[in-house]
Amino acid sequence: MYYLMLEVFIFGYILIVLEHNVHINKAATALIMGAGLWALYAIGADEILSLGHSESWKHWLEAGHVKGHESIINFIVHHELTEHLSEMASIVFFLMGAMTIVEVIDEYQGFRIITNRIRVTNKPKLLAIISLMTFFLSAALDNLTTTIVIVAVLNKLVQDKETRWYFASMVVISANAGGAWSPIGDVTTIMLWIGGQITALKIMEEIFMPSLVAMLVPLGVLMLKLKGEIDPPDMSDDETKAFIPLKDRIIVLTAGLCALMAVPVIKSYTHLPPFIGMLLGLGVMWFMTDFKLHSKTAEDKRLLNVGRILKKIDMPTVLFLMGILLAVGALSSAGHLNVMAGFMQEHFTDIYFQNTLIGVLSAIVDNVPIVAAFMGMYPIAEAGATGELANFVVDGKFWEMLAYASGTGGSILIIGSAAGVAAMGMERISFTWYFKNIAWVATLGYLGGIALFYLEMLFM
Repeated sequence: MYYLMLEVFIFGYILIVLEHNVHINKAATALIMGAGLWALYAIGADEILSLGHSESWKHWLEAGHVKGHESIINFIVHHELTEHLSEMASIVFFLMGAMTIVEVIDEYQGFRIITNRIRVTNKPKLLAIISLMTFFLSAALDNLTTTIVIVAVLNKLVQDKETRWYFASMVVISANAGGAWSPIGDVTTIMLWIGGQITALKIMEEIFMPSLVAMLVPLGVLMLKLKGEIDPPDMSDDETKAFIPLKDRIIVLTAGLCALMAVPVIKSYTHLPPFIGMLLGLGVMWFMTDFKLHSKTAEDKRLLNVGRILKKIDMPTVLFLMGILLAVGALSSAGHLNVMAGFMQEHFTDIYFQNTLIGVLSAIVDNVPIVAAFMGMYPIAEAGATGELANFVVDGKFWEMLAYASGTGGSILIIGSAAGVAAMGMERISFTWYFKNIAWVATLGYLGGIALFYLEMLFM
């Protein structure tokens, strides 16, 4: 069963990659893969856990739980699945809340306030503006929220589908790069910050330049590739029918952006998961817009009601992400990721090469369990440690590179990060198109940041 789980994951991954060739929605494949892996894990649990690859099972036994089939079922159902479900729900609820807030702003034509003030029509110049805006905004919000907002803005700026795909892909790269150098910009950076491996100011100081390189290199390549002027899209029928007064558009746009920006603030003060702040912001916006609708016509009430807007949320994207997270959670619980991390630790002792591989793996498998595995394998060294141990002190090179690699490496493949999955769903970007046109560009940027790390080590 242990190896069958791995085979199912690989086969499911191939079907997701070939979605446009096999004509099977990637969400269906991901759900079968995710739920199927947990089923296989439960069926073969005695055999799988007896191999000794699961660190969680070892901790379970060390906590005083007795061995036996009943204990194994209790471990999987009430401990492991519940724990992974909590992490998965946090991301899914966060995504749904952010997408709904963005849809509300869009329906109230709030983004028109921004797009009407963007006068640049030259593709390279506009790409540079969008990329830089995304890079810095993702550090203040986070990469997922920023991607959802900016891709929604792009829909109002660029009509041509392929051009918009290039822009959206650059948004994913910029958002992941921007999130890597901020302690609140990416889930993995938050994990390392809370875990004590890095400090906020130091990570911003050390990771900023490599992250900037990871964004600027792809930007330079795509600016050379994209030529000419953009062709802005026409307004949809709904936008024409429900034309909102400028005052109301400003109010909704301001409220929406405040709701999004309040998420990291609420998290910092309450230490609650980010989705709590996102759902709170959505609730406030829903209450506010329903209150404002009292003075609207019946037609406007129908078009602008948040209940109707909710139906526009891209649920296949949400379900796809859920399936992927379920699958990775099963592999993490069964010990596959621990085996992979142990193999890398044993055979690749150079921290630069090790972290480079971690970034590449983050593009294939979710970066959160990979980072968690390495956080568990390497304890934080005491201050003043010398030699190799110096890389593992607080703010040591290993932890800094881990934050960079896991954050930016996901850009290599579009399903390598939550930001990429969101953009993929919103714009219907195909995996094969991204792999052919963007993967090598993102890889150049990623390796450029790694090279800067290495040069800093040589000359500092």
